[in-house]
Amino acid sequence: MLRLSSFWPAHIRVPTRIFHPAVVSALVLLAGSIDAAALGETTRPFQIGERLTYEVSWLDLAAVIAVMEVAPTEGARGEAGARLVGTAQSTPIITKFFPIDNRVESELDLEALAPDHMTFRRREGKKQEDIEYLFHQKEGMVTTVGEGTTESFPIPAGTQDIMSCLYYARTRLPPNPGASLKMNVYHDKKNRLIEVRVEAVETIEGAWGKTETLRVLVILPSYGLFMNQGNIRVWVTNDERRTPVRMKAKIVIGSIMANLIDGLENRDALQGS
Repeated sequence: MLRLSSFWPAHIRVPTRIFHPAVVSALVLLAGSIDAAALGETTRPFQIGERLTYEVSWLDLAAVIAVMEVAPTEGARGEAGARLVGTAQSTPIITKFFPIDNRVESELDLEALAPDHMTFRRREGKKQEDIEYLFHQKEGMVTTVGEGTTESFPIPAGTQDIMSCLYYARTRLPPNPGASLKMNVYHDKKNRLIEVRVEAVETIEGAWGKTETLRVLVILPSYGLFMNQGNIRVWVTNDERRTPVRMKAKIVIGSIMANLIDGLENRDALQGS
């Protein structure tokens, strides 16, 4: 199966048993420096209530509909926290061969912009898997619970998960072509240092109309969570919201494209509320 990677949460998949057994793994807009004891007073570009919907396609075939939203926490954190929710469901034509119904939830500390807790409910074909990560950021440890085992691993300060890194990146990504930043993402019992480079300012067109964007190149590890089959790029709006509107990743056969199809207008309403 193909795991769509970098610049997008890892719950978003396209079944390559139908297509090709290459792995790109988890499209997440990755940027920012994790060597940060304090993140400063940067204004967050995302707000509670934001909801973004994407169509993920391969060779012009719509394969997955993915939704990412920022919900209020249900615990005691109140305004100091947010619940990041990502879902991915296969389209009807793909469901006939390989149904996908994945869900990721990440509890984010809005003050530190780092995750406290993440759950990943994976339903892909006949595979069913539930994984839970408990981040102990101050202690520099993460506890992984899944498949009947509980294990702990060391992590660098400010480590992100596969969902929170998108929102951290939107906050910390400088809008300057040539800027290069790094962050650590923990997944599948490993720390992954990811580098991101801002390539250019570019105007592109889609369901949202024409908009000026930052074109960002992700430099991925060659093995493990990511398999570098070529360049992966993400386009984010060149404004205070830094909304991801498009992703393109080369794979062994063709490329994968993810386009925003709903949510850009809603974000502006939230901004004014």
